[in-house]
Amino acid sequence: MTRDALLASLDRPVRVGIGASEEPPMPVITVFTPDEVENKENPAPLSDFNRQFLAQGDSWFSLGALPLKSSNLFDGMSTDIAACAVNFASPGAVLKRMVDATRERRFLSYLNGPLRQPWSALLLSGGGNDLIDAAAVGPAHPRDKRLLATRDEWGQGIAEDRFLSNAGWSTFSVYLEAVVKQMLQERDRNVNRSIPVVLHTYDLAVPRPSGVGFGKGPWLQPSLVTFGVPETEWAAVAALMLRRLKALLFQIAATVPDGSVHVVNTQGTLTPASTRDTGPTADWVNEIHPTKAGYRKLSALWSPVLNQL
Repeated sequence: MTRDALLASLDRPVRVGIGASEEPPMPVITVFTPDEVENKENPAPLSDFNRQFLAQGDSWFSLGALPLKSSNLFDGMSTDIAACAVNFASPGAVLKRMVDATRERRFLSYLNGPLRQPWSALLLSGGGNDLIDAAAVGPAHPRDKRLLATRDEWGQGIAEDRFLSNAGWSTFSVYLEAVVKQMLQERDRNVNRSIPVVLHTYDLAVPRPSGVGFGKGPWLQPSLVTFGVPETEWAAVAALMLRRLKALLFQIAATVPDGSVHVVNTQGTLTPASTRDTGPTADWVNEIHPTKAGYRKLSALWSPVLNQL
């Protein structure tokens, strides 16, 4: 299947919510930090839960806004039986760092090292920061090293496609597949061989002048400005990049022989912001992070996937 065909097949509307007359809510996943698990006086009671997940990821699993108690995808995430997750996610993390034996030694010790145990699944929030970093590679670099096209390359495509460098996307695709497979290799080193791995797509963030604060963000808008992309095209270009990332994640999952990689398709769920919005608006607290209500819409889509594993 071609990339465009795959994009079209995945670009379906997402329905969220249940009627009042349907089944009661499922138990929400309890999230523990590694410090809570390793607390000698009062360790987190992992054995009290029927399912025990290991989680790693970026700000969508951790912190995407201020104040520090802002929401993430675990807010409202539930399964049909009691479950918990030990969460190693941190803002700004890229997939490559998540398997770094030096920087993520503690996480790997839970996955395949001294603190390992058989986990029900590995939950990953990753790929979004990899995309942002790749989009930030400037116009002075060769085509195959950047995701965005320079002005003199815009004539080689139609609509929003003309603003992207297909050679760079090929490089990015190879990179992302390699780091996902590296994560699978780490998973398979011990008792967690072939356990399910669950990733997610990212909803359609609109480039706009809205960050976390303290110089953090915006993330997508500066790259589009650097490449001279007109503001009228910002939303369409970002949506195309995020749809390509979605297609890439599904393609990677489909190539894993044992079928153990699953992708939660949440794209198309949230109400988008405007390129002129500078603060919280619609379902977004800033340029790339949803509000608490937005995250709850997205987390509801995880339950069917987790319950089928």
